[in-house]
Amino acid sequence: MVDLRSQYENIKDEINREIQGVIDSTAFVKGGKVADFQHHLEEYLGVKHVIPVGNGTDALQISLMALGLKPGDEVITPTFTFIATAEVVALLGLTPVLVDVDPHTFCMSPEAAEKAITSRTKAIVPVHLFGQNADMEALMQIAQKHNLYVVEDACQSIGAEYTFPDGRREKSGCMGKLGCTSFFPSKNLGCYGDGGAIFTNDDTLADEVNCIANHGMRVRYHHDRIGVNSRLDSIQAAVLDVKLKYLDSYTASRQRAAAFYDSAFGQCPYITIPAHNLHSSHVFHQYTIQLAASIDRDALKAALNEKGIPAMIYYPIPLHLQKAYHSERYKKGDFPVSERLSQSVLSLPMHTELDDEQLRYITNTLLPLVEQCKK
Repeated sequence: MVDLRSQYENIKDEINREIQGVIDSTAFVKGGKVADFQHHLEEYLGVKHVIPVGNGTDALQISLMALGLKPGDEVITPTFTFIATAEVVALLGLTPVLVDVDPHTFCMSPEAAEKAITSRTKAIVPVHLFGQNADMEALMQIAQKHNLYVVEDACQSIGAEYTFPDGRREKSGCMGKLGCTSFFPSKNLGCYGDGGAIFTNDDTLADEVNCIANHGMRVRYHHDRIGVNSRLDSIQAAVLDVKLKYLDSYTASRQRAAAFYDSAFGQCPYITIPAHNLHSSHVFHQYTIQLAASIDRDALKAALNEKGIPAMIYYPIPLHLQKAYHSERYKKGDFPVSERLSQSVLSLPMHTELDDEQLRYITNTLLPLVEQCKK
């Protein structure tokens, strides 16, 4: 699914030199490399503050902590996403309110989000799923209308741009009150371990986030609030600082691979290729197709694996049907789009090192297998 070794081989000398530099300095935690990467990512995103943290889940949790929400406050998030988005809400004693997604982009439906708002709703957490932004113009208008915070889950969409109707263009994660990303190795900008970051243009929130992530300290051994220990180490920052220089070219490679897939699968009656939000670029963290109901997805996945082609299902069970998030407020059938997607989506190999030979092999293998896997 992701060829990290080939990507590393292409930048090996730079990566090795930067890692060795950290080792030589012995500044393994909060070293200069973290500050360098933070500054360079702020410049790239055009955002005032980037606060590096330990991972994307920490980024989401710390962001919600910084907003001062109280137990029982409701946070709206999509049911078709990775568990971390709702997990941090529940861990903080807040109430995750799940909503359905747009059938084309797989991102939060603004209409569904607005219908779910109550007097206890305090925040909306849209997930920019698989690499493109949710409908941020509509979601920001809803948030403003109801006086809600917007915290963007941009863990799969770093580098994607959203164009507002007035022509203003913003990078993913930089439109809401806070934005979060992950640097997990398979992400579009990934390190060689765990890592994450929080983005904001709000000075006060940036100060609060920094405090929370550092055990609630602003001054050493003076703890102003309950905090956590979440930081990006210097070696990971050094890796990310090298890879950040290549992020736009990595995105172009992913987009080229996606265009190849689109061309190959666009006329197949059993495959729906990924739709594009007209207001957002797509950085293709995943290339996710929808299969017709007449196709046995599990059989197709197994057949692809036999041919040496990995394929993954993101996500086989929506959050409202997960045991850990069982609630009497939801039942099967409440979110038909998400439930249909969980039964029909299939993600194909998508990474920066895919070449035409590999893409031809994947597409030429998959198309006849689809025909063979009719129910």
